[in-house]
Order: sequence, then structure tokens, then C-alpha cells
Amino acid sequence: MSAAASRSILPGDWTRARGFSHAVLAQGTRLLTIAGQIALPKGAGQVNPAHDFVQQWAIALGNVVELVREAGGQPEHIVVLRAFVTDIEEYHAAMPRLGDSWRANMGRHFPAMTLVQVAALDDPHAKVEIEGQAFLP
Repeated sequence: MSAAASRSILPGDWTRARGFSHAVLAQGTRLLTIAGQIALPKGAGQVNPAHDFVQQWAIALGNVVELVREAGGQPEHIVVLRAFVTDIEEYHAAMPRLGDSWRANMGRHFPAMTLVQVAALDDPHAKVEIEGQAFLP
């Protein structure tokens, strides 16, 4: 592996995950930890209550990727994402529409990922919060 490379780990008898990797082996020289991002354009203000789950997901994920790029990385340097949602059923219903924002932000890169339903997020209009880590060159 080159510096700042990562690859998915999948035992031979496991089924490949859809939309994420079970494990990621990363090598880099700097670790970037990204705080939870909600649907705040440019990290400020309040979540627009008119934004649906898909719009909030796109903004939050876009914020994560923008922070990685600002630190000198690319989406493929992201090795883990943790998503906190206030309604798991809303997430499942939105899944067919989430692919567009995923591809726009992450391409075909699928880091290790955790998805957790929580009772509430800091902003009362927030439906999703995404945090992550990236190994940068």
C-alpha cells in the first residue's frame, strides 16, 4: 500500500456489504478526525426545517468531504463514517434516493460505516449527523 492508501477487508466467505465496507485497512501519515456534521451549509446557522432527510444527508456528507479536502485529502482517504439519524425508518425509506448524493460526494468509495438511531440531535430540525476519520498523505 502506498502512503495514504486504503483497501477494504473482506473474508473470503463473507458477503460484500452494500454501500459500505465491513473493515478498511488504511495507511497514511496524518489522521483527520471530523466532528459530527449536520445540515449546516458551511458549518454555520441552523438546519432548514424544510429540508427532507435526503437534503440533510447530502449537506452533512458534503460538509465531511469539504473538511477532508481542506485538510489536503480526497474522499477516498475517509476510512470510517458514523451516521446518527433520528428516525431509522426515514433513513430506510430514503435509501434509494441517497445514492445520488453519495456518488456526488464519495464516488464509488465505501468506508467502514456505522448507522445509529438516536433520540435527538443538537439542532431540533436535524435528522442526520455524520462524523468520520480520514488518513491523509
